Amino acid sequence: MSAGTAPAATRAGRVLVRWDLEDRAFWEAEGKRIATRNLWISIPALLLSFAVWMVWSVVVVRLPEVGFRYTTDQLFWLAALPGLSGATLRIFYSFMVPIVGGRMWTVLSTASLLVPAIGMGLAVQDPKTSFQTMLLLALLCGFGGGNFASSMANISFFFPKEQKGTALGLNAGLGNLGVSTMQFVVPLVITAGVFGALGGPPQQLVRPGGGQLWLQNAGFVWVPFVLASTIAAWLGMNDIASAKASFREQAVIFRRKHNWVMCWLYVGTFGSFIGYSAGLPLLIKSQFPGVDAVRYAFLGPLVGALVRPVGGWLSDKVGGARVTFWNFLAMALAAAGVLAFLPRDGQGGSFPAFLGTFILLFLTSGVGNGSTFRMIPVIFATFHERRSAGGGAEAIAQSRKDAAKEAAAVIGFSSAVAAYGAFFIPRAFGFSMSATGSPAGAFLGFIAVYVSCLALTWWFYSRRGAEAPC
Repeated sequence: MSAGTAPAATRAGRVLVRWDLEDRAFWEAEGKRIATRNLWISIPALLLSFAVWMVWSVVVVRLPEVGFRYTTDQLFWLAALPGLSGATLRIFYSFMVPIVGGRMWTVLSTASLLVPAIGMGLAVQDPKTSFQTMLLLALLCGFGGGNFASSMANISFFFPKEQKGTALGLNAGLGNLGVSTMQFVVPLVITAGVFGALGGPPQQLVRPGGGQLWLQNAGFVWVPFVLASTIAAWLGMNDIASAKASFREQAVIFRRKHNWVMCWLYVGTFGSFIGYSAGLPLLIKSQFPGVDAVRYAFLGPLVGALVRPVGGWLSDKVGGARVTFWNFLAMALAAAGVLAFLPRDGQGGSFPAFLGTFILLFLTSGVGNGSTFRMIPVIFATFHERRSAGGGAEAIAQSRKDAAKEAAAVIGFSSAVAAYGAFFIPRAFGFSMSATGSPAGAFLGFIAVYVSCLALTWWFYSRRGAEAPC
């Protein structure tokens, strides 16, 4: 099909029959416009996904205030379980775009956010709601976490190699803003009857002095936006015919060594970002009880999300491996700084210094999120270029398709593995505090992870003569 007939096919069925990103004339004439439209519909859908996924990180802080009698460890479980289910769903979501199509899967996965949002809004209105019910609702919030894998895999098909870092950084970085948006918006909307009688009555605070909260608004506030985003995806997004692939075709990534290396590196970056986002409010409350945790918790995710596109852009300019290597060194130093400013046996500590170093830790995790995702397409493009060396034009064209499909699958799968950080980091805090009375042991473990990531990045990607320089 010629470039001139592609728009008609796109209008008729929302399927891009011709999608040749390496044809510069095609890209400038129509590809860039289509890709940009899909990106800017994808971003708000992903932002809402992150908001719903992480909403328990704020809600758990307020539950005791309205009569829910849960232990600190139970509250950490509620904060951690969305991470567990979200990471597990990402494994499946990683492969869904080539099977179902990016447009249809975005519609279905965005609409699924209505289930936990409405369910939470109903459950928190009654302090007698069982802990088991709350656990189930926390697990269902994992729908939002799963969406990241499919969203990133989908957007990776729309942009040429030299622009993937920036595009993926924008999609993920602005999508990640859902965490800080939620942590900023929820404390505001739960203080008023935003939805009137439709939203239900307020809960009475059990603390001295009384007061009221509309905790259900933490879930209900996302419903109209989820509906609007679902409709936008249905009307405005596209599927790409050449991106179609079965699970068997995509499963080849499990035999690729660099899939597993990049999974671990992304654990160090995104696993840190999402795990700290889930655990920071309760961590502040436990270590600095005189501080209003919700007032400050949104700052870290905000910085980490905003800087992620910078990490992708910088990697497009100077190389993803170089940025990633130095970034892991900075992460290890920032984690050591957080550790230094924690209280000891309930004494000492400095909250301003603790918060400042934690924000630095979020910043470096955001840069690393962008740089690692820039590395993946380059690694697999280089791998397939080497395999097709000496072949004709047909072999080169096939190698580009294979590289794009494998890179998309690795982007999705690595995000699935890394998302377990949203479970393990809050649980590490809870376990360390139960065992020793301090989260210090957890931070020592995180520093060890960053050092291992630093070594892997140097060996495989950034040293002179590295196997896959990128």
